[in-house]
Amino acid sequence: MNIIADTHTHTSASTHAYSSLSEVVHAAALKGLYAVAITDHGEAMPGSPQPWYFHNMHVIPRILEGVIVLRGQECNVLDYEGHIDLRQDDEPVMDWIVASMHTPTMPKGSHTVEDITRAWLAVARDPRVHVIGHSGSDQYVFDYERVIPEFGKNGKLVELNESSFINRPSFIPNCARILSLCKKYGVPVILNTDSHFATLVGDFSHSLALLEQMNFPEELVVNSSIWRFNEYLRAHTHVLEEPIFNEFAGGKNGSH
Repeated sequence: MNIIADTHTHTSASTHAYSSLSEVVHAAALKGLYAVAITDHGEAMPGSPQPWYFHNMHVIPRILEGVIVLRGQECNVLDYEGHIDLRQDDEPVMDWIVASMHTPTMPKGSHTVEDITRAWLAVARDPRVHVIGHSGSDQYVFDYERVIPEFGKNGKLVELNESSFINRPSFIPNCARILSLCKKYGVPVILNTDSHFATLVGDFSHSLALLEQMNFPEELVVNSSIWRFNEYLRAHTHVLEEPIFNEFAGGKNGSH
């Protein structure tokens, strides 16, 4: 299986990441990726970019070094009602939203499986969100059987996060359970690195090994072909409507 896009990456604008946007895109080009999304942390995360960072992302060229650049954000789920920290005035600029649960931005104190289930069900219904980020967290377990089909019904991509294998290995059993339900219910997934350093962009080795072990169907992996990825972009974003794609790579954006 060949992965053609990495849609969850961080730059030094997220102050616990260490590469510039140009370095991230260059790494994507070196790996032969078709597209990369820049998804620095939303404002509720400590050390996140200042507000004008996202508002001004329209200045980033749509194509750099032959790679499509999606202007995005990893938004934080803030509460059990599924609110996220996407500023209303940033919405017109954003192509790509990953929604994730992080300890610093979730309510303090104890919570139940039902609390987390309720939050994810609300996120599933949020039309601004494209990707459900690293939902295999062992801190935020939810009713997978109930929620995973709702992600699919609402056009969300369930992320298999490469960084979890390295930095959060306790997540992996839950990730495997989630993948098995995606397979059962035909819910599309996306492989992402969640890279915080440029050399990690486009390296999906652990994720691909798990998919192979589970005999996971390639047709459910949205970023396993340019055609599948473009179909998702056409259905859920306005990116490919831009005039530049009439001439991009002589039809590269429509190939398989």
